[in-house]
Amino acid sequence: MQSDQYSYIPILMQFILAVGFVVGTIIISGKLGPKRTSEVKDKNFECGIESVGNARIPFSVKYFLVAILFVLFDVEVIFLYPWAVNFKELGMEGMLKMIVFMSLLLVGFFYIIKKKALDWE
Repeated sequence: MQSDQYSYIPILMQFILAVGFVVGTIIISGKLGPKRTSEVKDKNFECGIESVGNARIPFSVKYFLVAILFVLFDVEVIFLYPWAVNFKELGMEGMLKMIVFMSLLLVGFFYIIKKKALDWE
């Protein structure tokens, strides 16, 4: 193996450890977990309140939309931080690329506002 390939060994070890932990936990919980089932144990239960009616009641998608938009615009900060740290090294090319990136984000933000995705009824 070349010296560059040796640097990937810790990543491989961490991956094997993570997969081993997940598989081991699933196997152990299957062997040590509860084995007896009954109608009372299999009954739906949430917060001590008896469930009434169907659980598949439609509700507004606004919650998911706001969460996705939050993640989308929050990822922007992840790209801004390394750019700000290396601002001097990137020079004018980095500045132009960031202007393009920010302008695309602003176009998306104004589109969201125009479509009234953030307005609550």
